[in-house]
Amino acid sequence: MTAPATTDSEHDDVVAAPDEGGPAPARRYGLAALAIMVVVGLLLGYAGGLLTPRLTRPGDSSVEAGFARDMTTHHAQAVEMSLIAYRSATLPEVRQIAVDIATGQQGEIGAMQTWLREWQLSPTGSQPPMSWMSDGAAVKDGLMPGMATPQQMASLRDATGLEVDRQFLALMYTHHLGGIHMVDAALAETDNAEVVRVAQTMKTTQQSELNNLRQLQAQAKG
Repeated sequence: MTAPATTDSEHDDVVAAPDEGGPAPARRYGLAALAIMVVVGLLLGYAGGLLTPRLTRPGDSSVEAGFARDMTTHHAQAVEMSLIAYRSATLPEVRQIAVDIATGQQGEIGAMQTWLREWQLSPTGSQPPMSWMSDGAAVKDGLMPGMATPQQMASLRDATGLEVDRQFLALMYTHHLGGIHMVDAALAETDNAEVVRVAQTMKTTQQSELNNLRQLQAQAKG
């Protein structure tokens, strides 16, 4: 779930380009501001989870617990990719969507980790990743659906110029498709009202972002 879209004027300090000699003061300030936003998103997620009443507690091998654990890992990579794009991408619109994804998904991580604590479950379970999915979706090369490989992450970190934008947009597009697949699997199996609510919000947000990512991919080709 991402933070509400904001105008470019609201993020002038965020999107300021660095001088030849190093990061501009505005960019350094923007990085600090983004870090604060990510932390605030995480805390809001925790607060939202704590305020939600729990009538029943899912078990350690439940769909709800598996979804919370695996989607936390999935989201964490999206946040990492977004921070790289925010720091190094060329197009202001790419840096903006990176901010939205980082802050929104960090907030969702906070909510899911709060569920696990409220259910008195460990953040990491004894079941293999994705074992909660009834269709038996396999983990490919140790990665959940849509996740970037270590080599792809290294390439993104090392990229410069428009190549950062292009790689980020392609990786995040695939990442969101995998995330939506996981959300659909959870929605098909759970009747936990809070899990359903958050999962549906994730799906709606990521579907909207897929359209934006596709449009930005066309822009970055130039």
